[in-house]
Amino acid sequence: MGGVALDVGGEGVKAPDGGWGWAVLAGCFVITGFSYAFPKAVSVFFKELIREFGVGYSDTAWISSILLAMLYGSGPLCSVLVNRFGCRPVMMVGGLFASLGMILASFATSVLHIYLTTGVITGLGLALNFQPSLIMLNRYFSEKRPLANGLSAAGSPVALCCLSPLGQLLQYQYGWRGGFLILGGLLLNCCVCAALMKPLAAPRSPNPKPQEDQKRPKAKLLDFSVFRDCGFLIYTVAASIMVLGLFVPPVFVVSYAKELGNEDTKSALLLTILGFIDIFARPLCGVIAGLQWVRPRCVYLFSFAMIFNGTTDLIGSQANDYSSLVVFCIFFGISYGMVGALQFEVLMAIVGTEKFSSAIGLVLLMEAIAVLVGPPGAGRLLDATKNYMFVFLLAGVEVVLSAVVLATCNFLCIKKDPADKLESIAVTDDTKVEAGSRSEELNTDREQGEEPGEVQDLDQDQDQDQDQDTAKPQSLTVDSQDVERFLKEPQQSDDMANSPETSL
Repeated sequence: MGGVALDVGGEGVKAPDGGWGWAVLAGCFVITGFSYAFPKAVSVFFKELIREFGVGYSDTAWISSILLAMLYGSGPLCSVLVNRFGCRPVMMVGGLFASLGMILASFATSVLHIYLTTGVITGLGLALNFQPSLIMLNRYFSEKRPLANGLSAAGSPVALCCLSPLGQLLQYQYGWRGGFLILGGLLLNCCVCAALMKPLAAPRSPNPKPQEDQKRPKAKLLDFSVFRDCGFLIYTVAASIMVLGLFVPPVFVVSYAKELGNEDTKSALLLTILGFIDIFARPLCGVIAGLQWVRPRCVYLFSFAMIFNGTTDLIGSQANDYSSLVVFCIFFGISYGMVGALQFEVLMAIVGTEKFSSAIGLVLLMEAIAVLVGPPGAGRLLDATKNYMFVFLLAGVEVVLSAVVLATCNFLCIKKDPADKLESIAVTDDTKVEAGSRSEELNTDREQGEEPGEVQDLDQDQDQDQDQDTAKPQSLTVDSQDVERFLKEPQQSDDMANSPETSL
């Protein structure tokens, strides 16, 4: 059953925070790069597709939009498959689908064919890799999870720095068809990353634990109880608003530069600049999010990152030359990296390890509608106005609005959570103390020559005698000297079994 047998329970397996987890992190790094960089990298081919098929900006923008929609919208399906078969098998199949989609797209005769191949098939394949890789990362890291999330998220800008100029080069050398075919071969590396997703080792307990673990995966393939969590609902609404505008600037910035009269290679360099800055922003933000005083307030750091990103879009809408676009890409790379490093870390912190596999699938499904509408809506706005300023203004407003929703609702509705957590911790500590005193009592009885069965008999007699009216007052009159005297006279324990005094 792969690694999922240990997913639901979480009690038996402690996150190693290292070891093979670094190999899992490397695989997650590559998968994240392919998943997020591909919808942006294919935008390099949009100009050629417009010429060949005689379509508009909004038509080609649907390619990136469908890719992202499949990446997000198939979330519940991925959750069910992971909870049923495990991460590694699902990712293997996903790698084959991702490669097959790009290979078939190289033979397309219309934009509709590219929608079905690059958009649907490749998008589904990337989804079957992306979500399980995050689940595995969440299993392998706990204390170092913010850093691990930041490092894995850095795969997106690294891949973008490589895929964008590579796509431009492939287009010049082999045309868009040859470029799609070669990119399809590159996506087979997803299968290599899937091989790294080694299931966590079984619990240390000898016999009972494996039997319990075999029963756990049958419980729920998709846990809808996360919708009862107010924090999860707030996060889902805010993230759905955010993705309406988050992916718009990277998709249109290359075309924006070309519209200003810059050559194709120089325009494609903007995505490389954006990605290069993003590479350093994500791990650095992961380190900051892991600080002791920042981690409990990570949701507010996430809100700040979104405000930063949206404000950058608003200011960048006024760019009118190549230098202005370079400055825009630098600040957008910083803010975009912060958002990328924090978005799934915040979700993991809200729902916990046990429900994360279901929560991420449901969140991605809710975001899919927004992703499907965002870039094509911006493309249609561009076709109507012929001005990129309105596209970037709209994207900025949407991202800033999402930050306001997240921060405000979290402050007003979730501010009582820390007290609840403290209360639960106090209850847990009291239970541990009670259990510890009980353990000491049993150990004392064993030292005095009593068997565990006799102690259980004493407990049962105690429960029966406490139902009587005289039980409670008698137990209150016993002092420490009587107990000490009783412990020093074990030979009388048989006669004392029926007395509530000695049962103390």
